[in-house]
Amino acid sequence: MAPYEPEKDTSEAGELRAGRRKAARYAVPIAVAGVAAATIGLVPALATSGDPDLPKVTAQELIEKIAASDTQQLSGNVKISTDLGLPSIGGMAGGFGGGGGADRGEDGDDKGSAADPKSKLMELASGTHTLRVAADGPDRQKVSVLGDASEYSVIHNGDEVWAYDSASNEAYHATEKGASSNGGASSEKGSSSEKGDKGDETGQGAKDVPSTPADFAEQALKAVDDTTSVKVDGTAQVAGRDAYRLVIKPKQSGSTVGQITVAVDEKTGTPLKFTLTPASGGAAVVDAGFTKVDFDKPSASTFDFTPPKGTKVTEADEHGKEGRDFRYKGGKEGQEFDKGDLNEPKIIGEGWSTIAELKLPGGQGLPTAGSGDVPPDAQKLLDSLGDQVDGKFGSGTVFSTRLINALVTDDGTVYVGAVTKDALVKAANDAH
Repeated sequence: MAPYEPEKDTSEAGELRAGRRKAARYAVPIAVAGVAAATIGLVPALATSGDPDLPKVTAQELIEKIAASDTQQLSGNVKISTDLGLPSIGGMAGGFGGGGGADRGEDGDDKGSAADPKSKLMELASGTHTLRVAADGPDRQKVSVLGDASEYSVIHNGDEVWAYDSASNEAYHATEKGASSNGGASSEKGSSSEKGDKGDETGQGAKDVPSTPADFAEQALKAVDDTTSVKVDGTAQVAGRDAYRLVIKPKQSGSTVGQITVAVDEKTGTPLKFTLTPASGGAAVVDAGFTKVDFDKPSASTFDFTPPKGTKVTEADEHGKEGRDFRYKGGKEGQEFDKGDLNEPKIIGEGWSTIAELKLPGGQGLPTAGSGDVPPDAQKLLDSLGDQVDGKFGSGTVFSTRLINALVTDDGTVYVGAVTKDALVKAANDAH
């Protein structure tokens, strides 16, 4: 019989927190550049089968097993599937991100790259995608997004990060000391640029975006506290390997998270599968799992990359550091915001019902119909995605997904969290 353990009481939360802090240190880093998405998922399509008979373990023992895992090398295949309840944004990436990842300068010239990970990752935020991943310690990782007739890869090797889009034959290059993933000045293959003096930590976003079950599990384990129920609920087989199922559930009401299930490899303690099911039911919002995995050390050549002949190479610059990502052009004249306009969020509540409160740049709410502040098509999109609400705070708009919801009031205050619409309205009312 598959092992089953009753859910953990809050008295054991301290031990669980200690174990998950250790677990976070051992998650295998995978270099994927761009946003968060913490909303990006990996679906183990047809990879889970059987119900292996394994020795019984407690939740504490399983978390300690994850913490003790020293997995540094692996390779394998995953599938990405994310269902936030939003329309596919693959075609929108260009419209909101600068046209296929290419930022444009003051004179309208294309100064970006189709290989820029910033916009490429946007395409992974919805739908299903196939990935091939490899890791050899903290200094060498590779993730390839496989298309029908093309491939997009991000390679981290030592102090260099390369991204290559075979469809456009464009590459993006960053160094550990200098480039942000925000675009740059283009050059043909073979041209050189200054390295090591260009601003923020290079490619840090590339290594922070979750792309394996271990990455997602690390974030989930950080949430384990007195507001959380944790238990071992049976076993599974993922990518041909026996695994335990660790189930994490919020105890609080108002959260959009129903439960998180992590399949933990019985032999290595490595998370093989991650599933986040919404409280509203239905398909998983995020499902992360290997369809094939090998824990042998990948060949060193896996992480080598030389741009093919004729490739357009974009060297990362510091335009992101200069605040260009915060530029908003509305109406006839552009209005610019810098990073100083974004205040530190105020945290409301605790645990799974946590809500962040912050102010929009300029202290104003969203543009309204007829204001001319945004293009008509963008205004239609905003209007279609939001629900109008009223309360002590005045009026505002709630933008909803199956996981993250946000209330933007007319005075420019934003309340956002993995909580229900009612929870956001209550937080806004309580603040007034």
